Amino acid sequence: MNIRQWLGAGVLAAAAIVQGVQAAGSEVLVSTDWLEKNLDQPGLRIIEVSVNPGQYERGHIPGAVNFNWHTDLVDPVRRDIASQESFQKLLREAGVSSDSTVILYGDSNNWFAAWGAWVFDVYGVDRVKLLDGGRVKWETEGRALTTRQVAHAAGNITLNERNEALRARFVDVVAVAEGKQQAQLIDIRSADEFNGRIFAPDGVQELALRAGHIPGAVNVPWGAAVAADGTFKSADELRALYEGVGVDGSRPIITYCRIGERSSHTWFALSKILGYDVRNYDGSWTEYGNAVGVPVVNVAGTVWGGK
Repeated sequence: MNIRQWLGAGVLAAAAIVQGVQAAGSEVLVSTDWLEKNLDQPGLRIIEVSVNPGQYERGHIPGAVNFNWHTDLVDPVRRDIASQESFQKLLREAGVSSDSTVILYGDSNNWFAAWGAWVFDVYGVDRVKLLDGGRVKWETEGRALTTRQVAHAAGNITLNERNEALRARFVDVVAVAEGKQQAQLIDIRSADEFNGRIFAPDGVQELALRAGHIPGAVNVPWGAAVAADGTFKSADELRALYEGVGVDGSRPIITYCRIGERSSHTWFALSKILGYDVRNYDGSWTEYGNAVGVPVVNVAGTVWGGK
């Protein structure tokens, strides 16, 4: 092999490595460009999960169906995720089969789309991806929206039993806070929430009677994981971000926020992009901060005033 052939082989090898990295990334994320070019794929099912009511109805990605996060993805009576039976029925009605590829997207940087991805994962659904940048990026780029609702033929998906290894419970978090269980807690709320200056963001209904955070938690607000356009930062950037607070994947991780949706976004970054062992604590601060007798760190010393 002469030098030109050797260099050519090196270029091809490097290209193969790059393609491999891109392929790995596409296992969990798709770009707006990719989705626009693949809207007509027969096995593709697009699902919008937005925070704000009416988003889907005023215009959505062609072919998308709508999941309402506070009725479709949760139990309507007790505080829990949707049951296996109801979630399977929902997916089949949306045309999801065992061989479907599901693309989730939503507003607010995919908060509840990521929550949806976590619920899908709990029930063992494969080939589920997020639209990187979500609804905002799609709209900002001037891509097509429609008000036409689609009706797919019923799907045949069968869900697994819940994988409870993906979910942290209240007792798990208390055990970590008391030093009885080894895990790293990541609080992804704002610094003001974490330090106890405020109980919750303005305008939200779900509140806690105590402000602050769980002892031992580090604070990495969810927004630190995204670029200016709402897409996830690169794996290298994410790795450096969390290593900066001592989280390197060498120990199990528990993410939490206020009600579990923003923490799902960080769960996705750590679990799906970086491959770390992560559980989402969907009880989050509205459960922990309302509990009696648990340890709390409240740096600001804010006291509940009953207003």
